[in-house]
Amino acid sequence: MAYAHGFAPIFKLGFVFSSVLPSQQRLPLVFPASHSGFPLKFNDGVYASARSWKLQNPSFIAAKHSSIRGFRALKSVELDQFVTSDDEEDEMGEGFFEAIEELERMTRDPSDILEEMNDRLSARELQLVLVYFSQDGRDSWCALEVFDWLRKENRVDKETMELMVAIMCSWVKKLIQEQHGVSDVVDLLVDMDCVGLRPGFSMIEKVISLYWEMREKEGAVLFVEEVLRRGIPYAEEDKEGHKGGPTGYLAWKMMSEGDYVGAVRLVIRYRESGLKSEVYSYLVAMTAVVKELNEFAKSLRKLKNFAKAGLIAELDLEDVELTEKYQSDLLADGVRLSNWVIQDGSLSFHGIVHERLLAMYICAGHGIEAERQLWEMKLVGKEADGDLYDIVLAICASQKEANATARLLARLEVVSSPQKKRSLSWLLRGYIKGGHFNEAAETVMKMLELGFYPEYLDRTAVLQGLRKRIQQYGNLDTYIRLCKSLSDANLVGPCLVHLYIRKYKLWVVKML
Repeated sequence: MAYAHGFAPIFKLGFVFSSVLPSQQRLPLVFPASHSGFPLKFNDGVYASARSWKLQNPSFIAAKHSSIRGFRALKSVELDQFVTSDDEEDEMGEGFFEAIEELERMTRDPSDILEEMNDRLSARELQLVLVYFSQDGRDSWCALEVFDWLRKENRVDKETMELMVAIMCSWVKKLIQEQHGVSDVVDLLVDMDCVGLRPGFSMIEKVISLYWEMREKEGAVLFVEEVLRRGIPYAEEDKEGHKGGPTGYLAWKMMSEGDYVGAVRLVIRYRESGLKSEVYSYLVAMTAVVKELNEFAKSLRKLKNFAKAGLIAELDLEDVELTEKYQSDLLADGVRLSNWVIQDGSLSFHGIVHERLLAMYICAGHGIEAERQLWEMKLVGKEADGDLYDIVLAICASQKEANATARLLARLEVVSSPQKKRSLSWLLRGYIKGGHFNEAAETVMKMLELGFYPEYLDRTAVLQGLRKRIQQYGNLDTYIRLCKSLSDANLVGPCLVHLYIRKYKLWVVKML
């Protein structure tokens, strides 16, 4: 593989090529603007005007002839790596230098010159012609003409394609470094596509990566906006018919650095500006919503733990309202994105949409909405994993949503015994988390009846929760029945229950 070291001249590349029309009918070509600041346009038979301009700039000619003599002395051209040859017989011949001199004169169409010298130029020499004209201060227009001719002659092998891609990337990098507008970069991409430069990866994604690596993040945002505004085609559909694109790729870049909210805002911004992003980008943004909700939930748990430990003050009403609003706004963004996917995408996306919505509601702790997404997934033929049913069951139990809990428990009739135990364990922990210890005790007793033994920590948590409730309300029945069931299952030995019931001002001592 070869990577270009020299950069294109610092100017807008505004070429228009036609791969269908013969050279006699070719559309006008826009030559790169010179350092003097004016562009030269070429039609067929107008190369003389360019030559006359060159004659008026003798320093330009002198520099080029000098560089050719220096180039003649080299056996390789230095790039990031080298375009080299191990065989002496592959050294550059006279035809190579004649071709460069003819191309620089611009008295004839480059394709005519190359056609005439075809038999005298090796594949390596043609690559070196590309390198020569791609370097800073050369006629980059000629490099594109040479590549266009190579493509039409079916002489673009893998190595030549890699070389041209490297050259193009160096041009883009130079434009970014010199603070050129994104329109110049997009123009270059259009010109490359016109000459048939179609590598095995998305060139648009490569440009986004270049902006990102050079810490020009706002430039990447404006670049994608310009690509969408012009409606430039991007990556092809994959096997499942899903089409990636620049918006989703840029949003993914933001997500990789933890800027989940930025990724969501980016996708929404383009859509609300009337720019049509690929459907896949909405799914990427929905994933960003899920990740942000998850991180937000973790932060809230840490705050509550710090508050319990007395390290920080409890959240006041205003803080609680702000956290709830932040969470609800994120959920609203996720729902809006899901509507766009369903509106613009095919039916194959619907299962993924409900899966993302399910994850969002789970992270936000919204049991009823999460349960609804489970059934929506089932309706479109996408069965959720059993663990997701259990998580939603636990959330609904913690919120004491009796109807939803009953619907989710109905599936236990057809699952295996190990899965049934796991689901009941999640149900038990949901009740414990929500502080519903009577229901938790009933769940423990039901598990014992089915031959399932709850975890020690779960049993202990239920007993402790019931003791506290007895001290508050004085109801012993559930506690005694639970202890009896645990004793019968040999999970707790015969014990004395010492309870002080405030309501009746007495001690109760009972042997189990």
